[in-house]
Amino acid sequence: MQVDIERRLFTVDDFYRMAEVGIFSDDERVELINGEIVVVSPIGDRHIECVIRATGVFAQAFAARRAIVSVQNPVRINNITMPLPDLLLIKPRDDFYRGKYTADDVLLLIEVSDTTFRYDHDVKLPAYAAAGIRELWIEDLQGDLLLVHRDPSGNGYGTCLTLRHGDSIAPLAFPDMTIPVDDLLG
Repeated sequence: MQVDIERRLFTVDDFYRMAEVGIFSDDERVELINGEIVVVSPIGDRHIECVIRATGVFAQAFAARRAIVSVQNPVRINNITMPLPDLLLIKPRDDFYRGKYTADDVLLLIEVSDTTFRYDHDVKLPAYAAAGIRELWIEDLQGDLLLVHRDPSGNGYGTCLTLRHGDSIAPLAFPDMTIPVDDLLG
């Protein structure tokens, strides 16, 4: 017997109001994906290491303000999706966006996936592609790989590259910048 259920989906505005009134604790990591509130997995030691590595690589490279490096901050994809990617490179702006930027501002988005690979790949990747995020890198820590996704089309990406230790990559927005995969994965 099939039962139809109705779900109450939340908007980004609902999500902010819930945070303002204290529904989420200060140390609780949650994101809004397709209208549903998702508790983000705890961050492990290797995940922390790789986020710090990527932050260092990009912060040093963009000291001249070619891009702003945003670490573990939300990005508004649409009215019902606001994930917490691990790292973003966003277009430089003098007001630093006052913390609010959209998919149009993103030059590169990086997810570090230790225990969350399927979620990052199967749930978040289609949302990023649909929003037109031009380049997504997933650091697959279990596989020790860097998965590069470019050319968003519908709910996927037209170009998908798998990089290993010893390989290098340049972000689409910065073709003059070559990054060794070892600098990201350790």
